[in-house]
Amino acid sequence: MARLREFDEDRALDAAVDCFWNRGYEATSVRDLAREMGIGGASLYNAFGGKRALFERVLERYANRSTRERIARLEAGHRPREAIRAFLAEVIDRSLKDSDCKGCLLVNSALDVAPHDAELGRVVTGYLEEIRAFFRRNVEAAIEAGETPRGTDAEALSIHLLGVLMGMRVLSRTGARRRTLEAVVQPALDLLGRPH
Repeated sequence: MARLREFDEDRALDAAVDCFWNRGYEATSVRDLAREMGIGGASLYNAFGGKRALFERVLERYANRSTRERIARLEAGHRPREAIRAFLAEVIDRSLKDSDCKGCLLVNSALDVAPHDAELGRVVTGYLEEIRAFFRRNVEAAIEAGETPRGTDAEALSIHLLGVLMGMRVLSRTGARRRTLEAVVQPALDLLGRPH
């Protein structure tokens, strides 16, 4: 009969998120992970399948608790154009509260891991695509509702908004101030149309 796991998997995954987020994928060793997660190396392999498989679980956990949670909450509680504005405003606020300048784990991974590992790159791209799809859905709905000009190219604007988001998150790693981050966002918001 298999032994029960002798650790809290949720707590261990949260520790792994922090470890990868603080150090990056390449600089994080299995020894670092095991120490931070409070488990042995063998337990890490048995439970998660090694560093690479654990990193994929970490990205999913991060996406669920960060971007997916935010998207679901904002789409449920805001009109389309305001959902986009609120999403970007929350990212600015979160960036300014990030005293360690860690940025966004997904954006960091897009820069650090994706260029060197095509398989993990596809995983990261999938999560970024979910954000772009959120932007596109809401741009299309805002056009339909008459909140955004009819001639707006929803596909192009959704890609632009994703680029703005990624640029903001990179700038936040350098300690950018609110004024800088808002200046990056404002021209993109202007394309959505002015609030009434």
